[in-house]
Amino acid sequence: MLSTRSFSTATDTLVVGGGVVGCSTALHLAQARQGDGAGIVVVEADPTYKYNSAMLSAGGIRTQFSLPENVRMCQYSLDFLRALQTEADQGGNIPNIQFQEKGYLFLASTAQGAQTLVSNHTLQVAEGVRETDMLSSQQLQNRFPWLNTADVLAASHSYGGAGWFDPWALLRAMKMKATEMGVTFVHGSLSSAVRSPITKRLERVQVQLGGNKGAVSYSPKFVVNAAGAKASAVQDQLVGGDPAVLGLPVRPRKRCIFFFKCSVPVGTDLDSCPEVAPLTVDPSGVYFRSEGAGGAQTFLAGVSPKQEDDVDCWDPLDLENADHTLWEEVIWPALFNRVQAFGELKVTSSWAGLYDYNTCDQNGIVGFHPDVPNLLCVTGFSGHGLQQSPAAGRAGSELIEYGEFHTLDLSRFGVERLSSKDFVFETGIV
Repeated sequence: MLSTRSFSTATDTLVVGGGVVGCSTALHLAQARQGDGAGIVVVEADPTYKYNSAMLSAGGIRTQFSLPENVRMCQYSLDFLRALQTEADQGGNIPNIQFQEKGYLFLASTAQGAQTLVSNHTLQVAEGVRETDMLSSQQLQNRFPWLNTADVLAASHSYGGAGWFDPWALLRAMKMKATEMGVTFVHGSLSSAVRSPITKRLERVQVQLGGNKGAVSYSPKFVVNAAGAKASAVQDQLVGGDPAVLGLPVRPRKRCIFFFKCSVPVGTDLDSCPEVAPLTVDPSGVYFRSEGAGGAQTFLAGVSPKQEDDVDCWDPLDLENADHTLWEEVIWPALFNRVQAFGELKVTSSWAGLYDYNTCDQNGIVGFHPDVPNLLCVTGFSGHGLQQSPAAGRAGSELIEYGEFHTLDLSRFGVERLSSKDFVFETGIV
């Protein structure tokens, strides 16, 4: 039986969702207030983060995007990650995010695909990205002799300012810093909310505490929906399913990752296993990268399912097993085609997680809701949430503290575009 003990509390900002985006928003808001996190409360339903999207991701970051907003967000996040890594390397009391700038590599096998890479590269350079090269097929072969380049027309190689890191360590680092500033983290889940019939603002939000510890009724000035793949369900709870409120087109979509070991020796020819592979995006959509120390011959790989197979995944039990048919029919053939040595490999583990998939244009949603004036949406990043979380948190915190963007102008990612259908599409999708 649930405890009936409850109490009320006034709070400035209630963040729903304690993943990387929610933690980042709380941290940046506390920093904007000169390190004063009092009045900021983060509510997370699962403090184990068992099904958390970022914790189950490939942990990558890059600046190879086609939209200026996405490039700038990842430039900010890159600086944020480098600062954390430096702090840890210098003996700081924070988790080591183990940021490895091993690069990203996009391959194109059609004239249209090659032109897209060139156009994106031009924009990236204009935005200040420097450590990225456009490569011909021969240049690609010279740089990565273990790669089959027979069908490749062009490639975009980011050799710095791109790579991967430990998502769990990033979450812990941000949470630790926010806690030190006075941010409160609560284990609980939404149970109800009350809106003003006049202003349409959220006046009270009730949270059922975990561990049968009763409930808390908050009276927040601002509510942040940073619930990731559950963001649309959270909004429905907050507004009581009111059909007059513009819905969020954010859906939970299953993504699978496979961890494998290659038995072919490391070398420098076409038949060899790569010592270190950047996160390589094949024209088929399949991606792979090294995992572990250089020369370990261990890798991870994945791919997004076909659109017709990409259905909503609301049941956590569906994440208990990865889709091995996807591995057998799509991923492994593409791997073998691109790296001959991957003909001899063994899958040692696999897992599944969720994208907070924005069905409109697969870009983040950052802004106040037009029908609920004190509800800030920071969600829908469609697979980019981990790498964009520092920037997303900074942008969201500025909207709360200043009423406008200061560091990064993400106006085009606002909620209003969902009703006006002024969508913005990104071509650099993995």
